[in-house]
Amino acid sequence: MLKILEKIINIKNKSKKDIQFEKIKNSPEIVKLFECFSKSDSEAEIRFVGGFVRKVLTDQNFDDIDLAVNLNPEEVKNILNHNNINFYETGIEHGTLTAIINKKKFEITSLRNDLITDGRHAKVQYTKIWSEDASRRDFTINSIYADLDGNIYDPNNGKTDLNNGIVRFIGEPEKRIKEDYLRIIRYLRFFSIYSSESHSNEVCKAISKNISGIKNLSKERIIDELRKIFSSGYVCNISKDDFSLKIFNLIFPELKNITILKKFDNHFENLLNEQDFILFLSLILIDETDDTEYFLYKYNLSNLEKKRIKFLKSCYSQISSKEFFSEKNLSKIHYIHGDPFIVDIINFKILKSRKISTKLMEIKKKFTNKQKPIFPVKAQYLIDNFNLKEGKDLGQKLKKLENIWMENNFQISNKQIVDNISD
Repeated sequence: MLKILEKIINIKNKSKKDIQFEKIKNSPEIVKLFECFSKSDSEAEIRFVGGFVRKVLTDQNFDDIDLAVNLNPEEVKNILNHNNINFYETGIEHGTLTAIINKKKFEITSLRNDLITDGRHAKVQYTKIWSEDASRRDFTINSIYADLDGNIYDPNNGKTDLNNGIVRFIGEPEKRIKEDYLRIIRYLRFFSIYSSESHSNEVCKAISKNISGIKNLSKERIIDELRKIFSSGYVCNISKDDFSLKIFNLIFPELKNITILKKFDNHFENLLNEQDFILFLSLILIDETDDTEYFLYKYNLSNLEKKRIKFLKSCYSQISSKEFFSEKNLSKIHYIHGDPFIVDIINFKILKSRKISTKLMEIKKKFTNKQKPIFPVKAQYLIDNFNLKEGKDLGQKLKKLENIWMENNFQISNKQIVDNISD
């Protein structure tokens, strides 16, 4: 009993940070990864860094675990190969490898200095000095390192800034932005999540002065950063901050409907955060203009993502109609497109109108994972019974019968088949 009480007391005395690090420390993948470096070389040292540390310190959920090591990439590859750990070269030109253990990925980056930068790329030099690596990073809250036991190494006082709600560039903001213009978008993301202060005049001036540098970035990096803004769960904060909104609209002029998020209360913010990136993107992109088409031309999305957005765009002019959301019409959409598209249009309608409709929620539940009906009339049946041949005419007759079947609540009689094949 005494041991149980001691255990409970010890748990209560531990901070959330300590509990998180203890949990990670005991994961078999992390144990293997850290051991292979510690046993390889007495000078080798690997630490957690960046988003993982930041999220642990603020008690946020984390997806990725980023690591930094005081070895160059060739030395890292040798250690991973020696320990039979698979990896691929994620960004080898910047010293980054991704190790894979038990299907889990760990990004490992060698300590470095950025010698030459042009706003999107950097020529690097590897180093063994942790403070040098920290000084080349963008924000103080991204330059916090932690060892396996959760001991913090924080040369730029990022933890203090994190605790005080300050998003601070390391060094001069304008210099940091000119090194990589993506830092403008990253600043918006971190400000929306962590800041409890107003934007400094120096930062506002530096961003406004260099906003045109965004055009030098690849569209892939820009859209990836937009995905991160949404997945952070704090995207609504951008719409509620005047400077952030202004800069966001300059970067993404097609997404001007982000202002709708200003009107979201906590319930609708939570509902939005339950959606995926494409539903969010559709919500702030689609309107009466041709911005949707231009955005899809401008940025590289998957074919399925484009299909979902185009579907919602095609429905946009009809979403205020009760007839559109009738079960009969939605059943036709379900048959043609499948239940994910039904779920999309209902979620889109609810978020756009900011009204929870009991009827729509019931319909959404009904169509989720519902099996599609199967059109009972086959081409071979028409060939065998109506002396038809394969070709355009047969296809047209099948399509006509299919439309009759859909309009008749997915039912069709023999008489209807005969009547419409014969005419």
